[in-house]
Amino acid sequence: MESANFHLAHDALPVRVLTVDLDQSSDEIEQMFKGFGSAKRVEILRFLGGHSCSINEIAEALQLPASTTTMHINLLEKAGLIRTALKPANRGLQKICYRLYDQIIVTLPGGERVSDQYVDIAMPIGAYVDCRVTPTCGLASESGIIGHVDDPGTFYDPDRFRAQLIWFKQGYVEYRFPNRLPANSVLESIQVSLELCSEAPLHNDDWPSDITVWMNEAEIGTWTSPGDFGGERGNLTPDWWEEWNSQYGLLKMWKVTSQGAFVDGVQVSAVTANDLNIGHGGFISVRIGIKDTATRVGGINIFGRQFGNYPQDIVMRLRYRTVEERKEVPD
Repeated sequence: MESANFHLAHDALPVRVLTVDLDQSSDEIEQMFKGFGSAKRVEILRFLGGHSCSINEIAEALQLPASTTTMHINLLEKAGLIRTALKPANRGLQKICYRLYDQIIVTLPGGERVSDQYVDIAMPIGAYVDCRVTPTCGLASESGIIGHVDDPGTFYDPDRFRAQLIWFKQGYVEYRFPNRLPANSVLESIQVSLELCSEAPLHNDDWPSDITVWMNEAEIGTWTSPGDFGGERGNLTPDWWEEWNSQYGLLKMWKVTSQGAFVDGVQVSAVTANDLNIGHGGFISVRIGIKDTATRVGGINIFGRQFGNYPQDIVMRLRYRTVEERKEVPD
């Protein structure tokens, strides 16, 4: 069973797709199908579409006993269909549930296959290899501030790898993703998704900022973030982080195909996948930041899997195509 692949549904946020190959039978696949073995579990998956909820909220909405809901949630988590996280509540901790996928595609065995495949690579936001930032700037982990606020030198602190929130006014951070394209493959598209927003003093929903992504030094395109969102705590934002600070961002996707470059399905440049000179092996560089020539210099916040609203790192997806012939296996 492959990890989540991110597809685009019209102009909406990325659709999370799980591809399952029944030629590769495993206990994991069997467990996943058990997750669908109850109408109530299917109802829970439907209810969790597009938002996260506590077990008590699910039980109340679906009119189920809390104990029964907990049993179904445990089975769905074991099946790899949902993710749970503990968050502080008024009385102790509560378990928050997130649905992991929006679509599941099952490939049946046998015959000749033209395979349209994906490689997903998750990069922690603190694992950048180069940076140039200007204040206001800083780094935070799930447990506290890293180094010193408004000190660009902190961005070279070894503890940066623990970062779950990065912010700066202007400049960039650059990552190097391992190139995991198989040797006999042809790249169809490459995309990067992450949660981010502008960086305002405290927070400000109306604070536009021109955020640009580069791949292999080619400028892919710019998205104007509408603001810096706060006042309401993000689903994953830790309690020690003050509510008047930035709380969460928007999940955005930069994608490059043979037709051009897009942000959430809207074309932003004529750069194509061929222009990126992505071969096999080595690394693929991704730079995220605010250009020196940007019209709206409103800063940037980048959220990791333990901050904001989306439990993911920076995710690169390489979509490629190969043709392979299935060989008959004697009984």
